[in-house]
Amino acid sequence: MKIVLASNNAGKLAELHAMFAPLGFELVPQGSLGIPEAEEPFHTFIENALAKARHATRLSGLPAVADDAGLCVDAFGGLPGVQTAFYATQFGYPKSDDNNVRALLEQMQGVTNRRAAMVSTLVALRSADDPEPLVAVGRVVGEIAREPLGSNGFGFDPVMFIPEFGKTFAQLPVEVKNAHSHRGRAAAAMVALMRERWL
Repeated sequence: MKIVLASNNAGKLAELHAMFAPLGFELVPQGSLGIPEAEEPFHTFIENALAKARHATRLSGLPAVADDAGLCVDAFGGLPGVQTAFYATQFGYPKSDDNNVRALLEQMQGVTNRRAAMVSTLVALRSADDPEPLVAVGRVVGEIAREPLGSNGFGFDPVMFIPEFGKTFAQLPVEVKNAHSHRGRAAAAMVALMRERWL
């Protein structure tokens, strides 16, 4: 079965492709079908993921899965949240992973509460009017490191320190990170839901 991935993010595509492979689903990035990015006007991961999935399935006629994910920092009241990808831009930096990390470390200078969560919300739809979207959430709690460590992964992985491993996500082998990350947990739950409801 072909499923449209409502994202053009290469990192997300690689992670999710590996996680959905056991179901025999072929994930097709929406960009390869000429589908533009959806509007993401909402303030919650669930609403944005649902909007992205509806957009992709409406324009493709295929089932779609969408991920909305981000970093929720306790000291900032859960922000940047859904604005994670654009975090650096509010501090005058161009949009990029490296600038996001730089801006976060600057904003956290002198902050002692470094607790944060990486959150991934996956939504899957059989059609644009599917009344029963599948929803899976994965969450990993860690701490914001004081400097970037490691070269694997993307986004905030170099500063997301996971106490149970004693390392940042970017220091972990890719297969270990995928098995324990917020997106890995959401994808495992989504695969189970798809097996139960769609196959």
